[in-house]
Amino acid sequence: LVAPLFVTDDGAQGNPRCWDKLRQSSALDFDVVVCGGTLGIFIALALQLKGFKVCVIEAGRFRGREQEWNISRKELEELIEEGLLTNDEVERVITTEFPGCRAGFKNKEVEISGGYADNGIGYECFVPNVLNLGVSPSMLLDIVAQRFMSIGGVLREFTPLKGVVVSELAGVALDVTTTNERKEVIAAEPITARLILDCMGNASPISAQQRYGQKPDGVCAVVGTCAGGYDPKENKIGDIIYTNTMIQDKTKESAGHHQYFWEAFPVSIGRNGVEETDVKTTYMFTYMDAEVERPSLLTLMDDYWNLLPIYQPSIKDPEKDLDIKRVLFAYFPTYRDSPLKPNWSRLLSVGDASGIQSPLSFGGFGALTRHLRRQATAVSEALENDCLLKDDLGLINAYTPNLSAAWMFQKAMSVPKNKNGVDPQFVNRLLATNFEIMNDMGERTLLPFLQDVVRIDGLLGSLSRSFIKDPTYTPQIVLHVGIPALVDWMGHVSMIALYTALHNFLSPAIQLWINSSYNSKNGKKYLLSDGDRFRWKRTIEAWEYGSGSD
Repeated sequence: LVAPLFVTDDGAQGNPRCWDKLRQSSALDFDVVVCGGTLGIFIALALQLKGFKVCVIEAGRFRGREQEWNISRKELEELIEEGLLTNDEVERVITTEFPGCRAGFKNKEVEISGGYADNGIGYECFVPNVLNLGVSPSMLLDIVAQRFMSIGGVLREFTPLKGVVVSELAGVALDVTTTNERKEVIAAEPITARLILDCMGNASPISAQQRYGQKPDGVCAVVGTCAGGYDPKENKIGDIIYTNTMIQDKTKESAGHHQYFWEAFPVSIGRNGVEETDVKTTYMFTYMDAEVERPSLLTLMDDYWNLLPIYQPSIKDPEKDLDIKRVLFAYFPTYRDSPLKPNWSRLLSVGDASGIQSPLSFGGFGALTRHLRRQATAVSEALENDCLLKDDLGLINAYTPNLSAAWMFQKAMSVPKNKNGVDPQFVNRLLATNFEIMNDMGERTLLPFLQDVVRIDGLLGSLSRSFIKDPTYTPQIVLHVGIPALVDWMGHVSMIALYTALHNFLSPAIQLWINSSYNSKNGKKYLLSDGDRFRWKRTIEAWEYGSGSD
């Protein structure tokens, strides 16, 4: 298969006007161009604050949606620590705050106590301070964009990207046309820069070219609504992950088996839940392989309407009882070889475009804030030290074993297309047992897992205790996921352990070595070259983030 040409470093291909501008211009337009403004504006502001000349291009109008983004306070405070927002601004954009979220896995919707071994139905618990803040995207993006432009950043709306040409020596040129809201062309000259950051999400044409012909290793399919009509008295906390049905048999529709999960958040209940509202966002999602025979989003939406009254008993008839404000649906493809290393120099994928999010999550805002400091610092140092070749940029999107290990969880929570004789209670029993153990181990184990951070202490501790608690279940788990996948997973777990040891014991010594300097006739000099210092810093970061030690 020949990939559609969107990015090229071949001077005989791509828009000739882009090549002409690169060859003829004495100076590039920008240091960095960020493609995709909704989440890209955050790293764009971080780089502009560091003194770089940054441009953000957005295909349509730059604006945040009305629906809240849910995030934990620790993740939101990353924006304060990086200087993007003040404390007052953070407090202003929070429109919903509640104590925390429920996590539960049950074979049917009934009141339960104890664990799966006690009741044979499931387990549920309450997790405080996780995804318990709802922020207004429109307010947040407006504040960040205004600050970005006030310090010299350039934001170009209605500027779709049509292609990119890359010269390792000269820079990059973006084939763009800027229009107004009436689609009238107001600028058609290519934009040149030293570096492009691809923040266009999992539908990015850049990552699509790089992954062309590659089948996703997994898919998270999501449907849902934001709607009014729920019982305000019950609309006080969220659900981070919840089941109340067993594995659904869709073999009659030639769609295999699926375990449905729920997630829900109250909307606009104010700070500390002081207001009552009947508005709630509910998602139903499932994990599957990327086979053609899998159900469509329309099929999942039908199941959502049918199962919603079981999940939310205050809704008897969704068609009559709900005031629908928005209908939500999406596929999130996931790949084992994530995060995506660049195929070209001077171009780096960031956020969902790189696959840096956990295969268990929907990606987006939380994944961005977690990596913002690391990525902004790394990109800044790459620009300062001219480390813009693809091998150097690839160190920013380095292998992270804890992300790779999360694949086992997605595999365990899905059912292969042609697998028969699946125990309908398998996923609920597995997750109920493990969540009970993690909850007993405390927030230090459970919270990181729910925020897509896998650490060796929590992982090995929960696995060993689950084996002791339910030893007869282990053979079923091995049979479900398969020996090859289990061997692959054990390799990643071993690397988490190695990365943890390297981070704890070797990183401090290497950091001292990196910062070692001496005085010369020309002033202070480092023992290592700028390029070597850049590479060692990225290695240390890989150990930190790859072990979940961040």
